[in-house]
Amino acid sequence: MRKPVQVQNSKPSSRPKRTYPVKKKKEKQRSRSPHWFLIGLGLSGIAMLSATAGAFLAITLGSTNAINNDRTASDDDPEFSREEITNTPPLQLPKLKQPVNLLVLGTKVLSSDLGESPRELGYHRLVHDSFDGATDAMFLVRFDPEADKVTMLSIPRDSKVDLPGHGTVKINAANRYGGAGASARAVSNLLGGVEIDRYIRVNVQGVEQLVDALGGVDMYVPKDMRYRDDSQRLYIDLEQGEQTLDGEEAMQFIRFRQDEYGDIGRVQRQQLLLRAMVQQALNPSTLTRIPNILSVIRSNLDTNLGNKEMLALARFASNRDDENLEMLMLPGEFEDVVENRNGRRITTSYWLPHNRRIEQMMARHFDVESNRLSSSSSDEVSPRIRIAIQDSTDNSEAVRGVARDLEDDGFRNVYVASDWSQPLETTRIVAQTGNVEAAKAVAEVLGVGEVRVESTGALDSVVSIQLGEDWWEKQESE
Repeated sequence: MRKPVQVQNSKPSSRPKRTYPVKKKKEKQRSRSPHWFLIGLGLSGIAMLSATAGAFLAITLGSTNAINNDRTASDDDPEFSREEITNTPPLQLPKLKQPVNLLVLGTKVLSSDLGESPRELGYHRLVHDSFDGATDAMFLVRFDPEADKVTMLSIPRDSKVDLPGHGTVKINAANRYGGAGASARAVSNLLGGVEIDRYIRVNVQGVEQLVDALGGVDMYVPKDMRYRDDSQRLYIDLEQGEQTLDGEEAMQFIRFRQDEYGDIGRVQRQQLLLRAMVQQALNPSTLTRIPNILSVIRSNLDTNLGNKEMLALARFASNRDDENLEMLMLPGEFEDVVENRNGRRITTSYWLPHNRRIEQMMARHFDVESNRLSSSSSDEVSPRIRIAIQDSTDNSEAVRGVARDLEDDGFRNVYVASDWSQPLETTRIVAQTGNVEAAKAVAEVLGVGEVRVESTGALDSVVSIQLGEDWWEKQESE
């Protein structure tokens, strides 16, 4: 007897029901141009987009000196390798000669971080021209010419770490206490001693300016977002649906965290916004905006990458396509920890890292030596892998059909998660843990969809199916 499909976090949809079967629609041609990736430099979050868009545009204009680098880096800083990472053959552009691990930090600096009392203004003012605050976004990006791929690991800002001299803290505090070097030490310790070669820091307020310089971004806001924080003058008021976001609205979108996933939901929204920014950057009309974009980049970037190194990274990234890109998220779970601070008991919410899964992930994707690899690895394709179905079609029969197909093919751990609010024509098969082989196996069973290695799916799944109309259309055509 077939096991019933589990239901998790399902809820009635507010979207109008559609009538099925639907008429076959012409499949949209998806661009395979690699140049979006040069701009995104590994889809490494909002901060990375700003940094690399600047490099790309500067190169396009023939003026790599447009990037203000080496502002705070020290050549003898022990946290970063000073080994030469590029070579320049005669009459050729620089290229990578070895794998490079790049730490990307998106900093949010408040006036109180710089010693200004909030009583003077009545609120915590956001500072645009500094990198000395906490990090709102943190990524470790590996450019690997040997494996011919780019891997991005998103590190939630609430990740629990021990910082020398400061005790147990959230990892986003490391930059405020000790800059890029302290952040690199915290990340390396968290990730099993991984070596970090270079860093980029971007003031996240530059994202607002960059979105405006691009002329806004078209995207789907997945839910109504409402929030008010007078202490920071943060007011979020967004409605669900397809729309064009200006810079201020884009910042509201990525700063919202009042939902079931908290900071992890914000990590997912950063990735959604980045994709929208990349598409806008590829619009031919953006060429007329290059001077304004360069101005934004120059005032919001700090890095110890040299110009040749940045160009080499951009060249390598420009030759990679979707199949050579891995987007991962630090394995872990939320935990409320009761701490004693100045004689008071305070409850703090942390993202508690899963050390064993981190060790496995770092060994497979970042070449960090491990002694604990096992057959229970998340890279394994087996009937036990946890598969979530997120419906965007409002068609319960289609959901049941997908579950039947998977179970008939031997996958037994299938459940229905919360709906994917954006109506999709093309199904997305998301390798939530980086297990691309499992995602491809699921795609083969369904016979439709595109595989994405990213962390936008159900958190407790290995593979998430964001079900689009193409699955039902396939059934009608057979």
